[in-house]
Amino acid sequence: MLSTIEKIPGAEPLENPEQRTLIDQILEENKGIPGSTMVVLNSLQEAIGYISPAMQVYVARKLDEPISRIHGVVSFYSFFTTTPRGKHTIKFCIGTACYVGGIGQIIEKAKQVLGIEPGETTEDGLITLELCRCVGACSQAPVIVVDDEVMGRTKPNRFPKVIQDIKAQEE
Repeated sequence: MLSTIEKIPGAEPLENPEQRTLIDQILEENKGIPGSTMVVLNSLQEAIGYISPAMQVYVARKLDEPISRIHGVVSFYSFFTTTPRGKHTIKFCIGTACYVGGIGQIIEKAKQVLGIEPGETTEDGLITLELCRCVGACSQAPVIVVDDEVMGRTKPNRFPKVIQDIKAQEE
């Protein structure tokens, strides 16, 4: 059945012996525990960085759960992702206050500067852009979240500096 799943560009964690061992360890630790699906998926997301379609099938088999249940959980919760993320993540709050405050212009600037759309990762694997709902900093609108740092009152013309700062961290 794994062969019927379309492969995602890049390495499949199940084909990497080190990652496969980690996946099996997480599954073994939680196997047979009622309601462990969310714990397993959270652990896999944290350890591997994403939960590929092939991993979803594998988890379903190991937990003796329908694939539809596993996929349903992964696709419902926004903190799960099915593709690898970049080393750094920039999230754009699209809640009402940020939307009214001009987050759309900042998103457009990000697309122009990085050449990618929200939901995509730069070719070098450094930055992923994501949209998110309210981050609870409405008084600071418009807000972006760079990795875990909330940056309020962001302006489109300041976005290139955000990218420069990320790249400077990597040097």
